[in-house]
Amino acid sequence: MIKDYQSVITLMNEYYALGEPYLFVLDYEKTEGICILTKDIPDDLVKFSLDSKSNELCPPVSLQFSFNSISFTDYQLKFEQALNQINLGNSYLCNLTQPSSLQINLNLEEIYKYSKALYKLYIKDFFVVFSPETFVEIIDGEIYTHPMKGTISADKEENKEILLNDEKEDAEHNTIVDLLRNDLSIVANMVRVNKFKYLQKIETNRGSIWQMSSEIRGIVKSEYKNHPGSLFDKILPAGSVTGAPKDKTVSILHEIENYDRGFYTGVFGYCDGKNIKSAVMIRFIEQTENGLIYKSGGGITSLSKPEQEYQELIQKVYVPVF
Repeated sequence: MIKDYQSVITLMNEYYALGEPYLFVLDYEKTEGICILTKDIPDDLVKFSLDSKSNELCPPVSLQFSFNSISFTDYQLKFEQALNQINLGNSYLCNLTQPSSLQINLNLEEIYKYSKALYKLYIKDFFVVFSPETFVEIIDGEIYTHPMKGTISADKEENKEILLNDEKEDAEHNTIVDLLRNDLSIVANMVRVNKFKYLQKIETNRGSIWQMSSEIRGIVKSEYKNHPGSLFDKILPAGSVTGAPKDKTVSILHEIENYDRGFYTGVFGYCDGKNIKSAVMIRFIEQTENGLIYKSGGGITSLSKPEQEYQELIQKVYVPVF
């Protein structure tokens, strides 16, 4: 089922030309992925859901959830490496991620089944995703992207204003909006920011959080209208999970993170034969030989503080099962 990356890009273009609905999954490193016609998806191996705002199913047992993340001391060393690259002018925003070992009394399929998330994907014995972040939507020749940057606890109403007016979060969000606007300009004309800095409330088993997003829109260029695989290839990996400038920051992250992101922070999506909806694969749990791994992180700028960034990494380790 998993193919090399270029084969997946080719299939995306070919299936689109045939007007056939399909699911696609692309990894972060642009080395492998999945592209499969909807009619051929094996229900016992792959499950997905897009734009499902709620799930009324409750787990049959009380959730037992714990995790072990990188220590603050070890994280601070990586943070300082990223900050040094920013101070040298090699990056303006560096999205540093790390894995945490996870203990939970649900298996991957059960996590998929009981999660309440906008975008969900399950690959048997491999990983599950319950993402709140849209990557791009292509609707009648128009393309939209929704970068999500900025997180704060929603336990207090005043936290909304704190997030919207935080200098560091503002700088991080502005950088990503600018990066995604530039990325969209590669494949689209008349690119503009439709909505700037709006908040979404995300429910988790560890409490609610506010996430800050913006919406950017453009008109797909003629050379990409019938070649969605080629379009995605041009704008991946997603800017919101890498940084700016993208290529240099990806190289920096590869050295600092020192682990394999794999499909985490890649994208998955669905084409109905004409229009496409896709999501960034954040909120990601992977099955490994040593148990379950939860991968999470956040953006670092020159204004970042290691204690706050570490807490954001920890805060994003959750499942939306409650």
